[in-house]
Amino acid sequence: MGTVVWLIALLPLAWWTGMAEGATDLETPVCGRIREPLAFWLFRRAAGSPDPARLQGLAGVEPVFHRTADGRRLGGYRLRAENPRGYLLIAQGNAMLADQILPELAYFRDRGLEVYVFDYRGYGLSEGRSRLKAIVSDYRELVRKLDAEGYRRRYLYGMSMGGIILLNAVGRTDLYDAMVVDSSPSRISTYGCPAAYDPVAHLPEDASRIMVLVGLRDTVVPPGESKRLARTVERRGGTVRVVPEFAHPFQDVDPTLRRRRLQMVADFLLLR
Repeated sequence: MGTVVWLIALLPLAWWTGMAEGATDLETPVCGRIREPLAFWLFRRAAGSPDPARLQGLAGVEPVFHRTADGRRLGGYRLRAENPRGYLLIAQGNAMLADQILPELAYFRDRGLEVYVFDYRGYGLSEGRSRLKAIVSDYRELVRKLDAEGYRRRYLYGMSMGGIILLNAVGRTDLYDAMVVDSSPSRISTYGCPAAYDPVAHLPEDASRIMVLVGLRDTVVPPGESKRLARTVERRGGTVRVVPEFAHPFQDVDPTLRRRRLQMVADFLLLR
């Protein structure tokens, strides 16, 4: 009887650590066999469930999907723009769903960009187990896919974990024309991840295509955690904006501040 009880108790652990049937090689944890799956489980719970009602009345929105190399179906949305200047792929924070932020991202569509937002693997509309290595691979595939679509310009915007993902996926490549990294830490090795995944390790030698945005009221990723990333980008010819009034992305209570943030991002991207 005791053996059965222990086996039942270990089932959630097997699921968290990716040992359960159905996990792919990409879905192997790299930041700790318990720590990483548990962290993503908490983030997914915080993100909640998709709600199509959030998109009612939003013009030009359509569902999009991508089948990954390991067979997972990623779901998200595109905001269509007439005669787009280029595309903008958003990588959101780790407790967000695409439909929660898409209405505000219409600002970029109104500036002439075709906007793409996907739920992270395992979140919302997307299949699979949420793991850092897998999500980095997903965004490498998404960027390559959009690059092949023939858009005139190729833009990326990563918020918080999204900046970590985008830098790891394509930071040193020529697959984008400009990237904004907003409120992302310089390192994640301090959380038990391999140093090879530290965002600062994936900056190109010429960082002139990159802007780092830091809000001094950010309590999720305090400014000090972004300092090395910002200094390295600036030293390599990139742009750094430190804004005293900004909190973490989408946590600014004042809608004027949220609009100012989007405008700052758009202004940087559209000059490249």
